[in-house]
Amino acid sequence: MLRWALGFFIVAIIAAVFGFGGIASGAAGIAKILFIGFLVLAVGALIFGKLPRTTS
Repeated sequence: MLRWALGFFIVAIIAAVFGFGGIASGAAGIAKILFIGFLVLAVGALIFGKLPRTTS
């Protein structure tokens, strides 16, 4: 049980460093860019997957 408590304590310390250190805003900006990029890729794959295949 002490190992679980120590593990959660370490995770809480790491989260506090990221949250209070200003890294969270930078990570959120990167996450927004990645979200838009992958959304465009998913829509493109959906559109190109529905096109009929032509054989030559």
